Formats: sequence, structure tokens, C-alpha cells
Amino acid sequence: PDLTGYEKFGLGNVNYNISRIRVTAVEFPNASISLIPRTGIKLVIGNASLTINMNWNIRTWMFKDSGRSTAYISKVFVTAIFSTPLDSTGHASISLTSCRTTSGDIDIKLNGKS
Repeated sequence: PDLTGYEKFGLGNVNYNISRIRVTAVEFPNASISLIPRTGIKLVIGNASLTINMNWNIRTWMFKDSGRSTAYISKVFVTAIFSTPLDSTGHASISLTSCRTTSGDIDIKLNGKS
């Protein structure tokens, strides 16, 4: 979904809109799945990265600008635990029990009119 809002800075508000957000690349160089007895499944992703392209525009009382942007997020680490209980009919289901995510570096390139 698009992101729209405003932030207060010094002399006024900065209105922003980020649209057409698209993930264009994902890399999972280190990923593993393991079984946890009587609990479920553990997923670990290490040192992942992703590239996101988007349109942006900002507006203040003094100026406005818009353009395209690329964000490169690297050193992403994810650990997720999924439980796999059996329902009353004996069929397995899956649900996310816990998830922890950290990211190390974010590089954003803005291309605009100004």
C-alpha cells in the first residue's frame, strides 16, 4: 500500500506520499529450516538483502518535489518460529508463534526534480 502522511519540522509540516512501492530483488544467501520437537518449525535467514523501488513526493509551505527512489536494505536477519498443531480432525495447521527481524544497512537514492 501507499504511505501518506506528514511530519512536523521547524517552521511547518512536510506532507509526503510514497507510492508504487515494488520489491524488485530479494537475496537469501543463508537460510535454514529446522524442526523443533513438539513445537514446530524454525526458519532462520541470515544476511539477506532486498531492493525496493518507489515513487515519492513531498510538499511544504515553501516548495514541493517528486521523483523516483531506490532503497537497498542489507544485512537483514530473520528468525521465525511456526507452530504446527493438529486440529480436531487430525489435520496439521501452521501459525507464526514468534518472529524477530533486524536490518543493518539502508541505502536510499532519491531522484527528483530539485
